[in-house]
Amino acid sequence: MQSIDKYVVQALDNYPYYLEESLESLGYALAYDNKNLLALCLYGRFYAEQFQDYEAAKEYYSEALAIDIHAVVVYPYYAETLFWNEDLDEALRLIDFSLTVKGVDKVMMLLKKSKVLEKQQQWKAALEIVKEAKLLDFSNYSSEIEETEKRIKSKKELLKDKKKKKFKGKKQQ
Repeated sequence: MQSIDKYVVQALDNYPYYLEESLESLGYALAYDNKNLLALCLYGRFYAEQFQDYEAAKEYYSEALAIDIHAVVVYPYYAETLFWNEDLDEALRLIDFSLTVKGVDKVMMLLKKSKVLEKQQQWKAALEIVKEAKLLDFSNYSSEIEETEKRIKSKKELLKDKKKKKFKGKKQQ
């Protein structure tokens, strides 16, 4: 095993429980090879998940994808970071592109897309994406898919009830 692989594996193994050790290993890994996709992706995760510095995280993810557009490990984290940073249109574009990349976890990316659409209150579109995810699921996403569908439907109902109350209030005046 090359030294770079050793340091990347150590960084991944330590993250997120031993952040200092993970960062140290990442530093060594990038010193050996500043274009290591896994190291760049993990740096992105550090900035997004630990520091909430989404702009810095986006730079690391972009750099990783510039090196290899087929780096399937990057897409879920990048999409989540865009979601947290409220770059929703950019997140949708990234997710749509990722769905064309061979080997990407399509169900996971569809669930991320439904989450973005849900945040935009596009209930019908979000539910269509959940349906698509159901059809593609051959693994262990069934409970997450069901929870997502239930959550979207309940939000849709909440807004429907709110609109009915507004309409009744206006009608009684």
